[in-house]
Amino acid sequence: MKHNIKLNVNGEDYELTVESNDTLLSVLRDKLNLTGTKEGCGVGECGACVVIVNGKPINSCLTLACEVDNAQIITIEALAKAEKLNEIQNAFIEFGAIQCGFCTPGFIMALKALLDRNPKPTEKEIEEAFRGHLCRCTGYESIKMAAKSISKV
Repeated sequence: MKHNIKLNVNGEDYELTVESNDTLLSVLRDKLNLTGTKEGCGVGECGACVVIVNGKPINSCLTLACEVDNAQIITIEALAKAEKLNEIQNAFIEFGAIQCGFCTPGFIMALKALLDRNPKPTEKEIEEAFRGHLCRCTGYESIKMAAKSISKV
């Protein structure tokens, strides 16, 4: 079954026709060509596909596109302005928190959602924001150090 939906993605409005089983991840990647959001596991266990929907981080692989009709969505592509990385992205580079980079967009979007809600989170709040995110390369310390450098914890 097809559904007509409206999305605001990274400040731009879209009207799309989607199938009932189209995920937000597939719509972002395949229909809008926003490929910064990655599919890791496809079952909501790795966090690579995290985007911000109406201010909250969500696994886009588990979210049906028709469920987010009229939502405001922010993807990793929205963070860099005029080809200049934002402070979260720069911190990940500075602290070597990017390694292969596959999980990086999900971690960055989770941290952005946290900082948007609370600019000075505790270490425990940072760890909570990263719960459900998997990284096979960095050992997490560099990711936590990057997050702490931004939040001044």
